[in-house]
Amino acid sequence: MAWGIPTLILIGSLFLSHPVNSILWAVTLTWMGVACLVNTRRCGRRHCLFTGPFFLLMAMVGLFHGFNVIWLGNNGWMYLAVSLVVIGWGVLWYLPERI
Repeated sequence: MAWGIPTLILIGSLFLSHPVNSILWAVTLTWMGVACLVNTRRCGRRHCLFTGPFFLLMAMVGLFHGFNVIWLGNNGWMYLAVSLVVIGWGVLWYLPERI
């Protein structure tokens, strides 16, 4: 529930307009980041130390991009989505658990 539903919301929001999209990204990524940080204290899994702050940072970047504080280009939302998958899952979640 803590990661599945927000992930589905993030994927679905890629097809929405910028103000709604940026608010959904900020809320869901903040939810996921806080869930990771809480989970760090509960279970002590190594990847949560990295993914929690990363999700919170991505929430800010998504909010800033959505309200044109920073500009990531016409494909900015796709760049953010790929960054979440490649860096968030591939590097920060998968690698620390394998090491």
